[in-house]
Amino acid sequence: MEAQQLNLNTIANNLANVNTPGFKRSKIEFQDLLYQKPTRASGTDSGGGNLVPTGVEVGNGSRVAATSKVFTQGQLNATGEKLDVAIQGDGFFEIQRPDGTLGFTRDGSFKLNAQGQVVTVDGLPVLSGFQPIPPGASAVSISENGQVTVQTKNGTTNFRLSLARFANPAGLRSLGGNLYEETAASGTPELGQAGEQGFGSVIQGYIESSNVNIVEEMVNLIVAQRAYEINSKSIQTSDEMLQNIANMKR
Repeated sequence: MEAQQLNLNTIANNLANVNTPGFKRSKIEFQDLLYQKPTRASGTDSGGGNLVPTGVEVGNGSRVAATSKVFTQGQLNATGEKLDVAIQGDGFFEIQRPDGTLGFTRDGSFKLNAQGQVVTVDGLPVLSGFQPIPPGASAVSISENGQVTVQTKNGTTNFRLSLARFANPAGLRSLGGNLYEETAASGTPELGQAGEQGFGSVIQGYIESSNVNIVEEMVNLIVAQRAYEINSKSIQTSDEMLQNIANMKR
């Protein structure tokens, strides 16, 4: 029942973030618990050199082994904003956190601060090759390979974006605020140019939506709820059977 409760919480969190840009759904993974062998085990000698083909094992339920992120591509939604950038394919944007460490995100809804620096909606500086955009820039153009062209009254400025990727993105630690951080399980980030060597391309004027499928999550929610109810009913039934056995002895 505890495992199914955590399953319900995971599904509920997926549904709550269905409109969160760049959100990746979590999937829960179960493991069975240790087994009791009250009488005999398979392979024991039953006499005369004969071996027992099967034994008696009583399970003790299940536990949650992991809640891992599923990094499938989300749908790209057009916004028309010049600093909205979606990643199509593999990769993350690098973000500088307040303590100076790096965070990584798929949320490309970027803004400009008062100094012309590209930042997240929380005001955290976006790295990934972004350079400050001068005030009064007439146009900002970002190609699919990350080439950025900024036109100002003083001329044109060019720079190129880079992305980070991980050998095991499911091992990243979720920080909230659409950010992840590297762990020993995820490995160190590999940096590369957008659109090259397997890195994803960047699409200006688009935002990657959540990869949560509402219909699938609702079905999973119903299954988890029914499993929770059945587990509760099985405990109640087991107690009634034990009570009947106790009454018979009287």
